[in-house]
Amino acid sequence: MSAVFVAGEVAGRAVPVVAGVLGAGGVAVASLPSRVRMRAELRRRWRTWALSAPLFIGAFFVGRAGAFVLAAGLGAVAVGEYARMAGLPRAERAVLVAAAIAVPGAALAGPDPRTTGALLVLAVLAAVCAGDAEQGFTRASRTLFGLLWIPVSLSSLVLLGDTALAVGVAVAFGDVGAWCGGTALGRRGPLSRRLSPLSPNKTWAGVVGAAAATAAALTAVGAFTPVLWAAVLAGCVLGDLVESMVKREAGVKDAGSWLPGFGGLLDRIDSLLVALLLVMVVTL
Repeated sequence: MSAVFVAGEVAGRAVPVVAGVLGAGGVAVASLPSRVRMRAELRRRWRTWALSAPLFIGAFFVGRAGAFVLAAGLGAVAVGEYARMAGLPRAERAVLVAAAIAVPGAALAGPDPRTTGALLVLAVLAAVCAGDAEQGFTRASRTLFGLLWIPVSLSSLVLLGDTALAVGVAVAFGDVGAWCGGTALGRRGPLSRRLSPLSPNKTWAGVVGAAAATAAALTAVGAFTPVLWAAVLAGCVLGDLVESMVKREAGVKDAGSWLPGFGGLLDRIDSLLVALLLVMVVTL
């Protein structure tokens, strides 16, 4: 697969696919009877999907500049949420915000390990210069993890073009598929086993649902390959567990509270971040 930025066939196919699914979903949630326990929650989630999908897809029609703005915007918000959960001091927060803009910006010219390397050194330098003998290593480690997890992942929106768009659509479908699979198949039997203690509500039934949904999404937008599908599916599974690990140590339920139906931005893009990293590994 090519890493050249192209907003073409996948983008053209993604619009009717996503619009059709959103339309069908809107009719479904509007028709839910009042006795359904999650009706209000599902409606909030649908509204969030309906607002965010055009912004995500539309950025790729603008080209590299649109992808950069999307990556920088998502990154600036996400690193703020992460820094609060990780309890990072102001200096490290500033490094993460700068990286959220600089790393995707450097990607406009293609893969550039120099910018990422410089920011990684800067992340460690803040704790070293502070002379923090008690928490310095923890601060530096958490900052380094945040850099790799968020800005570096999101830089692939600029680097991968149509492939990144396909990944974003597939991950969104995968999240819905995981919920449907867990609800329909996760009540009893071998698929009801918990996936990990990090996220007790996640079961193997959800993995089955995510596998089917991601394969369907990639096929619908004309981007399916076994390798890409495996990377996306692994991202869907691991991404949620990674954020659950961070939130459990931080002692919080959600990364934020401003995104209706999801909590914070990180709660919405956790799977996308890991999926994008894995796709960069298999494509660049």
